[in-house]
Amino acid sequence: MGNAKDTQGSWEVLTKQQHIAVLGQKYPERSFTALAHHIDLGWLREAYRQTRKEAAVGVDRQTGAEYGEDLEENLKDLLERFKSGQYKAPPVRRVEIPKGKGETRPIGVPTFEDKVLQRAVVMLLEPLYEQDFLDCSYGFRPDRSAHEALEEIWQRLMRQGGGWVLEVDIRKYFDTLDWKQLREILDRRVRDGVIRRQIDKWLKAGVWEQGEWHSQSRGTPQGGVISPMLSNIYLHAVLDEWFEEEVQKRLKGAGYLVRFADDFVMIFELEQDARRVMEVLGKRLQRYGLTIHSEKTRLVEFRSPRGGNPGGRPRGGTFDFLGFTHYWGKSRKGAWVVQRKTSKNRLSRSLQQIHQWCRQHRHRRIRWQHRKLSQKVQGHYAYYGITGNGRSLQAFLEGVKKSWYKWLKRRSRNRRLDWERYNQLLQHYPLPAIRIVHSVYAAKP
Repeated sequence: MGNAKDTQGSWEVLTKQQHIAVLGQKYPERSFTALAHHIDLGWLREAYRQTRKEAAVGVDRQTGAEYGEDLEENLKDLLERFKSGQYKAPPVRRVEIPKGKGETRPIGVPTFEDKVLQRAVVMLLEPLYEQDFLDCSYGFRPDRSAHEALEEIWQRLMRQGGGWVLEVDIRKYFDTLDWKQLREILDRRVRDGVIRRQIDKWLKAGVWEQGEWHSQSRGTPQGGVISPMLSNIYLHAVLDEWFEEEVQKRLKGAGYLVRFADDFVMIFELEQDARRVMEVLGKRLQRYGLTIHSEKTRLVEFRSPRGGNPGGRPRGGTFDFLGFTHYWGKSRKGAWVVQRKTSKNRLSRSLQQIHQWCRQHRHRRIRWQHRKLSQKVQGHYAYYGITGNGRSLQAFLEGVKKSWYKWLKRRSRNRRLDWERYNQLLQHYPLPAIRIVHSVYAAKP
């Protein structure tokens, strides 16, 4: 009965979302003032169903399982507080995770209840803004992925024989997004008072770090699903629309934008177009409180060697996007093609994380370590297992084996663990073989 009830609730939510989508498409210039009424108890149940239950806990330390013990009463109480305006957005618990080279990256962890409400509001905004978002945007959108963004770049570069690639990095984007500008952008489509007040509460909730609350005057509440939604809305207006409506019609050659959240590249057929856009891009972003990271932003000549280039070597350098370094190389048939490999920073970071994990869990049972380590290796293949990336995958696998060997050896006090015995152990507990999950040559459906 429970499953049937969940299925019915999911269909009811889907029907409402389709209605919102139809209205959004029918009235592209309208700002909607009545949206919150769609969020009812069934809507919150669906939001709860879509929220991960095993994720890290927020400032209240409540787990998803604990919240679900009295689910109906909890959701009824949440709905009442949300609709009446009495819901208080708790601060986000901030933790630091390793980024590589001794650096860390802050991650926000909302409370579980806050995650449910954020999911509910995103479920409301998504069908509306999906009518507005452009094809160049791939991050945190339904039925879109990083690998589709990578494939789009590959297809564009192969069709025009490369070009000039503007690799852009926005400095601390999620921390510097301007609230005043965001509110003005939201006004174009959403003026529902309940929804807008709730978004303001999330923006002002602040951060809980090392036992202290810190207020914020810019940025989005990282860690929850509302942050990427608001960020996409912001960059849609700041970057995507600007490039399509203002930039492309002024180019003398072809030009394309591919964006995944705040990571994006621009591809140009002509150098003069690339340099003109590079010159005005910083000014455009500054108008909205954003700054280009000068050391990480560069223009790359990325043209195919075919066509009489002396020496038959690629002109220019390489560029990185979504964890992959793009470069020109020869296929097995001898043709010049765009190839990708795991970027050095990402490979180093992945191996560092494996190394730390092996060290932390070296005293656990071998069978348990093998199962967990295999899951991590498979997860790496799931993202980086792309055609032509075999060498990087092999380097990762060898690095995993070395880390596991090192920390198993450290715990072996009664008998010496040498490489011969370790290889015998790997025969009983083999790590997953290299697997190509994504083919860059596969045609789009």
